[in-house]
Amino acid sequence: MIPEALTAFSFWILVGTSFFGSFISTAAGIGGGVTMLAVMAQVMPPLALIPTHGLVQLGSNASRLTVMFKHIDWRFLGWFFVGGLVGAVIGVEVVTALPTSVLQLVLAFFILYSIWGPMPAKMRPSRFGLVAGGGATTLASMFVGASGPLAMVIVKAFEYDRFAKVGTFSGVMVIQHGLKAIVFGIIGFTFTPYLPLVAFMVVAGFVGTLVGKRVLLKQNENNFGKILNVILTLLALRLLWQAGDGYL
Repeated sequence: MIPEALTAFSFWILVGTSFFGSFISTAAGIGGGVTMLAVMAQVMPPLALIPTHGLVQLGSNASRLTVMFKHIDWRFLGWFFVGGLVGAVIGVEVVTALPTSVLQLVLAFFILYSIWGPMPAKMRPSRFGLVAGGGATTLASMFVGASGPLAMVIVKAFEYDRFAKVGTFSGVMVIQHGLKAIVFGIIGFTFTPYLPLVAFMVVAGFVGTLVGKRVLLKQNENNFGKILNVILTLLALRLLWQAGDGYL
């Protein structure tokens, strides 16, 4: 059941991280994908990281989409999908050629920027913006796995209430990770050894979604603050260290 590349301890750490990631994504609207990516990057083989993370995120966000179904803006998702399809096709041609150490550097800097760097200015809502945003963020997702902070900029432009924001954002993530899983499967990545891990993580993510929704019902916008940022920063710095070892 446990992939050869993982220990039993790391297997269950990842399952627990899936619960926590889905919880904070539902309660806060964002942050779970980056958290999961940062932890998975510590224990997963680099070449398996992005496709496996994408499959787990597909399951977790699909469960969140189900819970938030009545709050979703489906026209938004239709135009976003058009751009996402183009971004996925372009991205896979590049990311499969990256050396492991380069991928680790990209991931580390992305995590650090998503925590401490400024997000792009608020975009104007339009069909063209949705198509362009879908292409750009899906392309970024092929490299860094968790492009949620960038995609959220697009969702926020439409000024939804907090339930529509979480629901529509979940749909965006389903599109991105679904396209990514399909493309990686087409080019030959073997998901089979990781399917038990993915299944456990998806179930844990669904439980985290239900718990997170209860928290969302009881509050306005939530900010998990400095402790989570510090943890993610330390994990990103460890990735930089690993990338440096790859050049030595």
